[in-house]
Amino acid sequence: MSPYQLNAYTLALRAVGEIIQDYDSDKMFPALGFGAKLPPDGRVSHEFALNGNPQNPYCSGIEGVMEAYYQSLKYASAVTDGSQYFILLIISDGVITDMAQTKESIVNAASLPMSIIIVGVGPAEFDEMIELDGDEERISSQGRLAERDIVQFVPFRDYVDRRGNHILSMARLAKEVLAEIPDQFLSYMRTRGIKPGTSPPPYTPATHPLLARRVSRI
Repeated sequence: MSPYQLNAYTLALRAVGEIIQDYDSDKMFPALGFGAKLPPDGRVSHEFALNGNPQNPYCSGIEGVMEAYYQSLKYASAVTDGSQYFILLIISDGVITDMAQTKESIVNAASLPMSIIIVGVGPAEFDEMIELDGDEERISSQGRLAERDIVQFVPFRDYVDRRGNHILSMARLAKEVLAEIPDQFLSYMRTRGIKPGTSPPPYTPATHPLLARRVSRI
């Protein structure tokens, strides 16, 4: 992710921020980040000031918040040491309208420590979702083949018990949803030569004075 490049976070931040900033008299906003390794020692912080000033995390207007966010991205890096693996869950009741872009995103994500679970709900036809699953043929985009299969698609309607046994049907659904995750996880670790390490220390939530004070100044 490059600084100053628009992404989902900045688009949402600007769209909402430009509206709500007019409800604050001085337009000074505390901007906090969560879950990142901070310089210089690389320790994980579960609560930090985006502008790098823990004593004064306030930013001037939404532009100040955006600038602080962009500056923080300079220290961001992808996790590649196997210490984290992510699962993206998508629940959809419709067809895919941007198939080419979706395929490209999956191909790009296949090199990252993540899997994608798609649960289709409703009566729609899910041919595109089945194609994304990649069990029969590996996903490709613009001549690039996905490094590995990271998508598991499950149609919810196939696991609805007509006799009303919801416990059994949900157990079958859970089993199918998670069926490919172990192999996908291991495939990522093996291709990068990552072996099991020691367990990380337990997470201890931080307390921040800003969370205890009233910051609304309408």
